[in-house]
Amino acid sequence: MLSRRHAIALAILSPAIAQAATKLRVVASFSILGDLVGEIGGGRVQPVVLVGPDQDTHVYQPKPSDLRAVAAADVLVTNGLGFEGWMDRMAEAAGFKGSRIVASTGIAPMATDDGGTDPHAFQNVRHVMGYVANVRDGLAAADPAGTETYARTATAYLARLTKLDADIRAAWAPVPRNRRRIITSHDALGYYGAEYGVTFLAPQGLSTESEPSAKALRGLIEQIRAQHVTALFVENISNGAILRQIARETGVKIGGTLFSDALSPLGGPAGTYLDMMRHNTAAMVAAIK
Repeated sequence: MLSRRHAIALAILSPAIAQAATKLRVVASFSILGDLVGEIGGGRVQPVVLVGPDQDTHVYQPKPSDLRAVAAADVLVTNGLGFEGWMDRMAEAAGFKGSRIVASTGIAPMATDDGGTDPHAFQNVRHVMGYVANVRDGLAAADPAGTETYARTATAYLARLTKLDADIRAAWAPVPRNRRRIITSHDALGYYGAEYGVTFLAPQGLSTESEPSAKALRGLIEQIRAQHVTALFVENISNGAILRQIARETGVKIGGTLFSDALSPLGGPAGTYLDMMRHNTAAMVAAIK
């Protein structure tokens, strides 16, 4: 028989134990979405990220443990816009029966030169505000008891995003528009460029799976020389070999690492979405100045 002290302790702990046991199982496709889910979940979710920090979603290969995680999930959160071309096949193979949240729902996609769609909408802070609203509403639909929590955490996070957006604009304000030219590994920052007035040139296309032709690479090198581009960056998901070749041939120094499709590990320079956007902006502005 339980002592009075043990009975009181059990009564105090029972709600916490019950909450832990009933956390919403949420699988996010990649690290940036995992961070948003963690921010909005407010302790009510048990997030799992398929493509982790410093990993490339474009070349992701599912592991058996990933399939098991998707099969057991209550909610699956994806970017959409074709970013995770493997997701539908994976969800079907795993027998996923839960609900899905497409974070980019309602965002007008940017068209590419070849008539495709640029999926990297998360590089625009104002678009991520839309992501937050979609994740908030999707979690609330899957877990109505947590509606108030999700609304509160989303509101607080949206305030931080609003400040981030203002800070990015302020950081670029002293830099003349005709000097805002950046070379990156692959074309992942188009939404950032469109929103904050920066021109990005990339030897690779929207996906890191493709390699530039010799002709395309030569044309880019000539463009760098003609436009006097002074800022060149590798990405955390790229091996950087092509960028180092460009640096050798143009004399432009590599300014550091940008985080495009993945965060850094926690504690690194881009461990959260907010940190990633601040790091990238500070690095680019400093390199141009």
